Amino acid sequence: MSIRRSILIFIVSLLSASTFADNFLQEPIQLLVPATDLDQRKVILGDRLFHETKLSGDNTISCASCHSLATGGVDRLPFAKGIKGQVGNINTPTVFNSGKNFVQFWNGRAQNLEEQAAGPVHNPGEMGSNWLDVITKLEKDSAYLKQFKEIYNSGPTGEAIVDAIATFERSLVTLNSPFDQYLKGDKDAISPKAKKGYQHFKSLGCAACHQGQGVGGNLFQIFGVAKSLKDSKIKNPNDLGRYLHTNNEFDRYLFKVPMLRNVAVTAPYFHSGQVQTLEGAIRVMAEFQLGRQISDEEVEDIAAFLRSLTGEYKGERLK
Repeated sequence: MSIRRSILIFIVSLLSASTFADNFLQEPIQLLVPATDLDQRKVILGDRLFHETKLSGDNTISCASCHSLATGGVDRLPFAKGIKGQVGNINTPTVFNSGKNFVQFWNGRAQNLEEQAAGPVHNPGEMGSNWLDVITKLEKDSAYLKQFKEIYNSGPTGEAIVDAIATFERSLVTLNSPFDQYLKGDKDAISPKAKKGYQHFKSLGCAACHQGQGVGGNLFQIFGVAKSLKDSKIKNPNDLGRYLHTNNEFDRYLFKVPMLRNVAVTAPYFHSGQVQTLEGAIRVMAEFQLGRQISDEEVEDIAAFLRSLTGEYKGERLK
């Protein structure tokens, strides 16, 4: 076992100690709040661009093809599909609450939503296009020309396109989950089972990585802290985490910790997309991140808590 992994196990064990949890992690999860000061003109334009197939090389897919707002902001496939039926090699993260992430993509290679939005457009395995072709197509649409000129004082540009899409994505905050109602003082907003699950979540050490407004999304962590993924089907052989971005050996299997907001509606799980159920994902995390075998009752309790994190979009609970 590497020195780094040993240190990480030690830290997680400290975070799971009951005294630490009682003193410092009583409420590690914060109330989810909407983004403020968004230009609503950009939100409207970004919404249209997010659903615009002209951003792809063959006019067949849009951002929403992989990040459907009707299915938890994901495609619910192990790997995303690009133009011409191409299949990617990593699971699609949700777009909901993505503005709360401290970096974007599983390996954190994009610093913000603007960088992230530009990536798929130029990736030959995803949307397979480029700004020149996209702009040429958008300029033929008088409604687009009017919107861009009113907002950006110019026609469509790559910078303006990603700015509008990123602004729209920052508006996709799923408020009013049962757990948020609980945080605001309604103690009956979640079930007794979910309350037990939240206590397990804290005492086991899950909140060491999954905390804040997004219940994650604000730090990197090794996947396989307590137990190596070497012989596990959960491992994605095509994705070595930040190592592929930095070429630093210490970054092998280092990933951005995913947010757990709406996790109950975003299966399959992990970067490999190989775990189909929420309960299965909980067992994986207990075994590989915490080095624990937890009971079926604990799994069910934690799952009930995680389901209480499902919020609303346009007044409707995600499903």
